[in-house]
Amino acid sequence: MDQLKIISATVRPGRKGPLVAEWITEIARKAGTFEVELIDLGLLNLPLMDEINHPAMQKYDHEHTKQWSAKIEQADAFIFVTGEYDFGYPSPLRNALEFLYKEWNYKAAGIVSYGGISAGTRAANALKNDLSTFKMVPLYEAVNFSFFTELINEDDVFVPHERSEKAAQAMLKELVRWTKGLKLIKADV
Repeated sequence: MDQLKIISATVRPGRKGPLVAEWITEIARKAGTFEVELIDLGLLNLPLMDEINHPAMQKYDHEHTKQWSAKIEQADAFIFVTGEYDFGYPSPLRNALEFLYKEWNYKAAGIVSYGGISAGTRAANALKNDLSTFKMVPLYEAVNFSFFTELINEDDVFVPHERSEKAAQAMLKELVRWTKGLKLIKADV
């Protein structure tokens, strides 16, 4: 079964992004089309890029990079869950992306974004541009939450509207299609 890595991008104390990441992870698992793993960058704790060699060389000196490389290499597709910080996505996500290069290539990526009135769409658009530089295919289908904290109940559980689940299902369906196609391209490299 193809592997889907869901990457939760926020790392700051008091963050609510992991609640959104847990929600999309559960939807992806229930769909049954991928083997799903949630990766929380707040728990992964990658340092700022500390490798001597360019990531495209895949000559890693540090164990944390070797482990990160192996985890991302396993993936057939991704969903990035990101908040919006100052009109962009969080720098720990950019750092996590830049640690590697070839491991990201020829894989599809969905985006779940959240924020205030813009629903994190400015962050999602910036992320889409950057993902393409890693030879990833960011999907058109996405899930966006405006004023997302209003969807967190008193038990600290994220409870979005039904339309958000439909958007997530549409994104997962496209992620399956693109993953199949990109595997053919990756095999031809």
